[in-house]
Amino acid sequence: MPKFNMTWLYITILAALAVLWFTSNGADNQSGASGGISKQENYSNFKVWVMKGAADEVVINNEEKELRMYVKPEFIQPIFEADVKQTGKNPFLEVEFGSVETLEAFLDEAQKAGKFNGNLNYKNEKSGDMFNMFLNIFTILFFVIIMVMFFRRMGGGASGGVFSVGKSKAKMYEKGNDLGVTFKDVAGQAGAKEEVQEIVDFLKNPQKYTNLGAKIPKGALLVGPPGTGKTLLAKAVAGEAGVPFFSMSGSDFVEMFVGVGASRVRDLFRQAKEKAPCIIFIDEIDAVGRARAKNPAMGGNDERENTLNALLTEMDGFGTNSGVIIMAATNRADMLDSALLRAGRFDRQIHVDLPDLNERKEIFIVHLKPVKVDDSVDIDLLARQTPGFSGADIANVCNEAALIAARRNSETVCRQDFLDAVDRIVGGLEKKTKVMTAHEKRTIALHEAGHATISWFCEHANPLIKVSIVPRGKALGAAWYLPEERMITTKEEMLDEMCSLMGGRAAEELFTGHISTGAMNDLERATKNAYGMIAYAGMGEELPNICYYNQEAQFQRPYSDTTAKVIDEEVLKMVNEQYDRAKRILSEHKEGHNALAELLITREVIFAEDVEKIFGKRPWVSRSQEIMGIGMEEEASKKEEEASNTEVNTLPEKTDEP
Repeated sequence: MPKFNMTWLYITILAALAVLWFTSNGADNQSGASGGISKQENYSNFKVWVMKGAADEVVINNEEKELRMYVKPEFIQPIFEADVKQTGKNPFLEVEFGSVETLEAFLDEAQKAGKFNGNLNYKNEKSGDMFNMFLNIFTILFFVIIMVMFFRRMGGGASGGVFSVGKSKAKMYEKGNDLGVTFKDVAGQAGAKEEVQEIVDFLKNPQKYTNLGAKIPKGALLVGPPGTGKTLLAKAVAGEAGVPFFSMSGSDFVEMFVGVGASRVRDLFRQAKEKAPCIIFIDEIDAVGRARAKNPAMGGNDERENTLNALLTEMDGFGTNSGVIIMAATNRADMLDSALLRAGRFDRQIHVDLPDLNERKEIFIVHLKPVKVDDSVDIDLLARQTPGFSGADIANVCNEAALIAARRNSETVCRQDFLDAVDRIVGGLEKKTKVMTAHEKRTIALHEAGHATISWFCEHANPLIKVSIVPRGKALGAAWYLPEERMITTKEEMLDEMCSLMGGRAAEELFTGHISTGAMNDLERATKNAYGMIAYAGMGEELPNICYYNQEAQFQRPYSDTTAKVIDEEVLKMVNEQYDRAKRILSEHKEGHNALAELLITREVIFAEDVEKIFGKRPWVSRSQEIMGIGMEEEASKKEEEASNTEVNTLPEKTDEP
């Protein structure tokens, strides 16, 4: 059967009204006999036919100032010029008149003269009354339908309409493995998977724990940045355990009516207890679990707080929730209420962090399975090229690379497609059509070459990959690096990074004689890093070993105005010292820097190999290269040569160390 559609109901109502409207006029006959045709006639001819004795009956409608004169059978032929079969049994003339008194006086004269012996009737109604009646009925039906649709929508489409507004909107999977997601589909996150594995083991074999007196964890909170796989991990837990899985979002509890959220919480736990053992998963729980106000308004009634109170009661109240495990996910754990985070409700918080180098490699392997790649694709290189990317970002890279390859009408996705996809996601779309003058292009080339030169000669700066002066997104040029993922960062490493950031502004001042707004982003990052080093990391000379970070007092400075002035002075001194250091390095290598800038102007994009041809091999092996085993063979050969030679070869000393 075809599905019901509200449009059908509207069309049916309109068709019925049209049929009633067109059929009501012909069916209105005072004598009740079958009707006939009508003919419009003027008042003068009406009087003539009446005086000839043609009128059988006259019906006067005073409201419309109109009358109907029903014609005798013997006068049908001269008046309508047709026989009875064509006109029907009761044809009539429609005549408009002016005054009822004049019309009645004329009909009285006709009766006295013996010309009119029929009936004279009156009908005081408008011809559109029937239509108006059906129009009113249609209007009422229309508003009734609108109200029904509103109540259904308010009730979430469930049976019962408005009466189901307090029912839970959770989507239930009778068996978690119906989702088709297991731990094999979750790449990386080994630590998080190990923690949630205990929940799976308990659901499969609870006697193993209860025999020892252990209690099942009531709840697990997955905390981490967006796109790291929190929801996927919860689905994998349900898929591995094979138990019923209730899934809903925190916003599904919030409604415009008071008390609905709390009612939905109670209904959710009622359904879960009936299906126990089972898992309840609440995504984006910060929508309903935010910290309650310390000073609520007097007499106020916050629906979100009522919903949170109901959730707290269900998770750890007088009732029992044996076999019901609550899993929740959020990327705003700092906003959650402390009562929600305590042991007994969410017994453990599982941090799902951004993937590291090896985990990104595993994620690439998962997402590259449906992609047709060629032999040039190096997964190790892609993993190193995407620091700070989440699992969702990596999936986007793979999809974007496939789109780029399809745009080129290629049958496979190659290495360059993936590199272009990373550039597209990080930097934005290339704007090769943006018009720049020769002077602007040279300034940008000097700026980007300054970054490349400084990073090449600073030991702890990130290794350079390529430099481009093609406008991309909001940036007019960019230097692409291979960031090193450090567990801890030293002061020297942070200063080298800051010096590299200041290289663009320093190159502009040295080689063009002026400075521009192109270094705003570099200055912003350098200043932010300097404040972090001084105020938070305790790396200042005047304020050593002091951290002024206070999470509880985010809107109040935990130091005085005098200390703030000292911090500002130290930040200014630190940034300017690295700026002067950058200018010294550029002055020492100005020939190579100028050659690099000219090459950029000519080719617009250059790579680390081109920089190596100008400055020579970079004397340091980066930490990421050590992890991946790159450059280790060269280092081993160097050590062998040093051991065989009597002379000791040392690297040139850095005179500009901080």
